[in-house]
Amino acid sequence: MTAPMSGGRRRVDRVLADDFLADLATADLETLSAKRVDAEQEEVDLSYVRRLIQGRIDIAEAEQHRRATGAQGSIIDQLASILADDNATTTGSGRHISAEPSRLDEHRRVVERVVSDVRMSDVTVLDDEQLVNAIDLLRRHEEHVSKLRRRVQQVADGLAAEIGRRVAAESGASFT
Repeated sequence: MTAPMSGGRRRVDRVLADDFLADLATADLETLSAKRVDAEQEEVDLSYVRRLIQGRIDIAEAEQHRRATGAQGSIIDQLASILADDNATTTGSGRHISAEPSRLDEHRRVVERVVSDVRMSDVTVLDDEQLVNAIDLLRRHEEHVSKLRRRVQQVADGLAAEIGRRVAAESGASFT
């Protein structure tokens, strides 16, 4: 996952562009809603990429733990347990978005590029130092994706607030 590019064509480039919220006060409600949908979809997609990377981290850390404790058995035998939701070490944003991840193949390729960079397809063949380096690299990628996601969330929140303000103004309600 690369950083957003000014003038880029990807959705993340558009959503995080300086001018994406420039017309917030003057844009019609339909335009604001369409922009919010774009921002929410990008948030869902970034969350999906982050979960894929976190899964790889969990697998690598399980291999580290297996080595440190001298546990027998293979990582493959433990995969379901390693990737179970109750093992998650991070928490979600608490946001409810009904969208499903889009561009699944593209997201898998992003994670596969990260994994191929660290030769992580089989963590059991990495020596201890390579495993530590692989986990470190994966964590840096996860942190990068998380930062992008937080920025996208701020954009979505700004759009939702403006839409809420407009709807309240039209109905005569106040949100103070």
